[in-house]
Amino acid sequence: MLAELTIFRSYILKMQNHLRNKVVVVTGAASGFGRLVALKCLELEAMVVRCDINKIELKNTKDDFVQYSENLLDFEADVTSLTQMQELMVKTKNKFGRIDVLINNAGTMPLAFYADHIKATKAWDNCIDINIKGVLNGIVSAYDQMILQGSGHVVNISSIYGNYPVAGAGVYGATKAAVNFLSESLRVESQGKIKVTIIKPTGVRGTGLGAGIINEDAIVGILGQNALNYIKMMDDYDTGILPPKNSDANDIEYYALSPEHLAEQIVYSINQPLGVAIADLTVRASGEGYIL
Repeated sequence: MLAELTIFRSYILKMQNHLRNKVVVVTGAASGFGRLVALKCLELEAMVVRCDINKIELKNTKDDFVQYSENLLDFEADVTSLTQMQELMVKTKNKFGRIDVLINNAGTMPLAFYADHIKATKAWDNCIDINIKGVLNGIVSAYDQMILQGSGHVVNISSIYGNYPVAGAGVYGATKAAVNFLSESLRVESQGKIKVTIIKPTGVRGTGLGAGIINEDAIVGILGQNALNYIKMMDDYDTGILPPKNSDANDIEYYALSPEHLAEQIVYSINQPLGVAIADLTVRASGEGYIL
């Protein structure tokens, strides 16, 4: 009886796998949750294109994907270049025949106050180019092929910062609000052809995004009344003295998402029947301190 239940469970899981033989393109996929999303899609028998500007990091993480090499294409491209993104989609179609899902994941987060403009301007320019222009370039590069196929799915990684303006995130928040606008406009224009999903993560440790912060104090805007307590938890995590309950995903006081948890939810949003669209998904840790 146990063996029969195991076979049945395996059968049900396969029936629910809507990613089998789908072609998924992921930008910013050499590291962070982009790499994890690519790996999880391959585990679900999808064909995956990992796109990243960092050729060295793509090469360094290739061993993680050895067993899926026949279903994998690594491609170096800068999302701010329309020409390079168009070439990416051509290579994808040439290798796999179609483009089913595009996950616009590449992004930067240069949090800073306006008073920091002298040291932040270059990073802000880069943020605008990657977070807005990069998403737009991805959309328009995949659009014609998806329309021609009669179906497609675009997933854009936004943020809770795009929900409302706060101190310390004027530029970053504006880019994520723009991602929301680009996404909703695409959804309205392409209904019945292209599904669109907006993913809004909160704090995710271990993705590398924090390295782009210009002024660490700029995080205060999104924490409001929770700032002192939450910043202490972040410091305690860094020094290894955070109480176990705050770092346990099975505890209600879990304070920050791991890349693994966010990757699982991104995959969940695309592992749906063709006629079902998860349009807007905010992913939070239940004990976090963010107020947006």
